[in-house]
Amino acid sequence: MNASCTVRPVIPAAPGADRHPGLDLANSRLSMPGDQIVDLLATPGDAARWLIDRGLAPAGSVLHEVCAGRLRALREQIRDLFAAAVHAAEPPAEALAAINSAITRVPTAAPLRWDPARGLFRATPHPTDQVVDHALGVLAADAADLLTSADAARLTACDSRPCMRYLLRSGRRHWCSVRCGDRARAARAYARRSTPA
Repeated sequence: MNASCTVRPVIPAAPGADRHPGLDLANSRLSMPGDQIVDLLATPGDAARWLIDRGLAPAGSVLHEVCAGRLRALREQIRDLFAAAVHAAEPPAEALAAINSAITRVPTAAPLRWDPARGLFRATPHPTDQVVDHALGVLAADAADLLTSADAARLTACDSRPCMRYLLRSGRRHWCSVRCGDRARAARAYARRSTPA
């Protein structure tokens, strides 16, 4: 791994991101206090760590910028599809094509393998040049599954500006975190106090 990986703040996952890695990917670029944008995939080392932490790449995987760029590009395509879904708009054709391309580059079933010590087993190959294809396929398939499931009706954008994360709404909650909920409530309270009677 690249020793120069940037230390990133620990931010709780948005509701639903623990079950949907595609939603987690869409939220890997976020807004922090002070209008700072944090990109959890900013460098190849960051992108590799993100994939490893989610079990989408083997430990010790090293990505190059071209691979990290593909992951960031898929993130933007998924965000475009989520935005279209949230606004009940037609999804961009380019985003649909990118998701379908990522899904179809990965085998749908793990091949049967033989090892004298292990015997027969099934395993998806992860040679270095296929690690990113595999991860992109899993992430794209999950985003497609989310957008076509019952959870799609719960998909929403965080209601606290300038937050840019998506979440699966639960009840009346429209915020991705306690921090965003507090910020939205404070903004509403300020607006009420500053509005002339």
